[in-house]
Amino acid sequence: MKQMWKSWTTGAITIMLVLALAACGSNNEPKQGTEPAPAATEQVNPPAEETSVLKTEYPLTVKDATGETLTFKEAPKKIISISPAETESLFALGLDEQIIGVSDYDDYPEAATTKPKMGGLYNPNEEAIIAAQPDLVVTGISMSAEAAQHLRDLGITIFKTDPKTVNDVIANIELFGQISDHQEEAKTVIDKMKQEQNEVTEAVKSLTPEQKKKVYIEFSPGWTVGSGEFMDELITLAGGVNVAADTAGWYEISEEKIIKDNPDVILFSKNVIDDKTQKTLDQMIKARSGWDQITAVKNDAVYGLDDNLVSRPGPRVTEGLKEIAKAIYPELLKP
Repeated sequence: MKQMWKSWTTGAITIMLVLALAACGSNNEPKQGTEPAPAATEQVNPPAEETSVLKTEYPLTVKDATGETLTFKEAPKKIISISPAETESLFALGLDEQIIGVSDYDDYPEAATTKPKMGGLYNPNEEAIIAAQPDLVVTGISMSAEAAQHLRDLGITIFKTDPKTVNDVIANIELFGQISDHQEEAKTVIDKMKQEQNEVTEAVKSLTPEQKKKVYIEFSPGWTVGSGEFMDELITLAGGVNVAADTAGWYEISEEKIIKDNPDVILFSKNVIDDKTQKTLDQMIKARSGWDQITAVKNDAVYGLDDNLVSRPGPRVTEGLKEIAKAIYPELLKP
């Protein structure tokens, strides 16, 4: 499974609060027997209060996804990320100068490609990390808790994430902002993500259960995602019904089951190409025996997605949510 996921990775405001301004109707005509209203005088507004700036107070103690407690006496000055999603989050917070290393697969933003490489996602280059003397190493869903503990045993300060929902991703970005004393930047990123999420949920909220389309997603040949993972939640938030949700986690499919489930829409990773045949993933899907009878294939409702937008639980995951929603309900979400 790790190898399949590796191929994929290489490859709103939270339901915005609508402020209801209750307009109180009034009768402007003076009542009989009363004095006329005095002439309006120019109202002088009091000076606006200065907006408070969000600042982190140290020492700051936090917990990561493994339950590990970390205390920061000050903002980390040297950070290594060995997860593409976390790298995107850290750069989005404006931490370019503090980032001194990334994984071999980090390719966004462009500035990440110029940083020293620290090895793979599962087994990073321990010697390179130790030599860099980072204050903090951040890792994500690709690294197991056991591997993270191994790095801790080497004296490396590790913060591991394991987001299962969009709200988890948002919470991680907020926490990174606190740790790095970049809370204002984190708020800007989070506000944008919540707005994008709200655009989608508002567009599909009127769908009845009967109107919701069945969706199948394949991110690597023969592999899909079930319940309990953020990609499954993206389908649900986009108004779809994940036909693979009856099984938890990432898993290898039964082709016969997908035929039986008969999805209305098939989503796939458009960056996946078979090394031997040079076939794209959608070509492989359509060529499977019996899959030509699936509604999605018959109606040509097979859509490629940008791998990085939907596979990385980082600041662009809500952009991925919008892409999924547009693929499932193009009539509801206009480009």
